[in-house]
Amino acid sequence: MTASYTRSASLTITDARYVGAKVGADLRLLHNYYGKPSLGGIDQYVEEVALLLRDGYLDTVDYGFRDAGSNVWRLRLRYKATLGGQLTDGRPGSLPRTDLSGYGFYSYLIRSAKYWALTAAEQTAVEETLPFPRQGAAAPSAVAGTTSTGHSYARNDAGVTRDIYVAR
Repeated sequence: MTASYTRSASLTITDARYVGAKVGADLRLLHNYYGKPSLGGIDQYVEEVALLLRDGYLDTVDYGFRDAGSNVWRLRLRYKATLGGQLTDGRPGSLPRTDLSGYGFYSYLIRSAKYWALTAAEQTAVEETLPFPRQGAAAPSAVAGTTSTGHSYARNDAGVTRDIYVAR
């Protein structure tokens, strides 16, 4: 007789907040370097990541500095929700320093296909649990620069991968 064992991972709010706290540590480093985002805003971003990640509604979220007139990133941290054993839990930090004079802080979020499969009423219920509302907007572009990858934060086989884009 043969038996098989399948492990199904379920991300708890504690797990999701652990991952969110790592994102928050990166955002606090941005605050230390550049004065933004605000510390209170960071707490809201952390909770937003945790709630959406836990329920599978997060695809990607970007934080960084962009030129508002051209809608082009100067510095962007991108976190992509990921499932599976390929994730490792890294240390936050290792962010580049660059001149961001004249650039404003900005965040852009993309929800997952699972979120878009919800009914309008279910989507509204999800949005009501989040710490702040987001408005629809065009995604900022990353025109010419370098991207570094290979960093992730994870717990219970789920988490986020991080890449960093810096414009030339």
